[in-house]
Amino acid sequence: MTETRFADLPAELQEHYLNMQDDLYDGAKDEVVEATRQALEWGQGPGAILAHGLVAGMDIVGKDFGAGILFVPEVLRAANAMKAAMEILRPLLTETGVPKIGTAVIGTVKGDIHDIGKNLVAMMWEGAGFEVRNLGINVDADKFLAALRETNADILGMSALLTTTMPYMATVIERLTEEGLRDRITVLVGGAPLNPAFAEDIGADHYCKDAAEAVDTARKVMQLRGGARG
Repeated sequence: MTETRFADLPAELQEHYLNMQDDLYDGAKDEVVEATRQALEWGQGPGAILAHGLVAGMDIVGKDFGAGILFVPEVLRAANAMKAAMEILRPLLTETGVPKIGTAVIGTVKGDIHDIGKNLVAMMWEGAGFEVRNLGINVDADKFLAALRETNADILGMSALLTTTMPYMATVIERLTEEGLRDRITVLVGGAPLNPAFAEDIGADHYCKDAAEAVDTARKVMQLRGGARG
């Protein structure tokens, strides 16, 4: 459950981050929050804590989720622990200007109120270093477009669980084209009834079968774009 990425750090800090990763994996929110505060007291910067503790830990969670070792309830607990630590780090990251990987907007499309999978993707994207605007459920095209403009987002994620709401994804993509935004925004879609063929038919860039794949895909998108834009 542990992963080392910081061989240049003192042994005490290495052990601290490894324990933090394990606590995150176990969804131990209070322990993760306390470990975050302790690292700050020791003079660790918010970017280092994010990278060595939270992102590294969520990477392991994502890999084990993709491998079928962890399931949605366990991943949600880990993501909630990460989210609690991010409440402490987020203002500090803003102050220090730590670069983000990219910016993403995500929501469940109009007519659909299912949000567990979508929320999981949003939290895991944030854990991977993305700035995420989660628009919630029943999101129409106007709300998607407004958020994309406000955040200057790189990625749009859309989710649907009802077959009757799936076609609305095509409506959003058509609006992106009409508004001249389509070329600069990568569209990822997901949800139980979707498949790669549907994604291709509606003009989406990628279909993601689960949250782990959504993280991998989003990272690859930003790598192809040459990293963060600021």
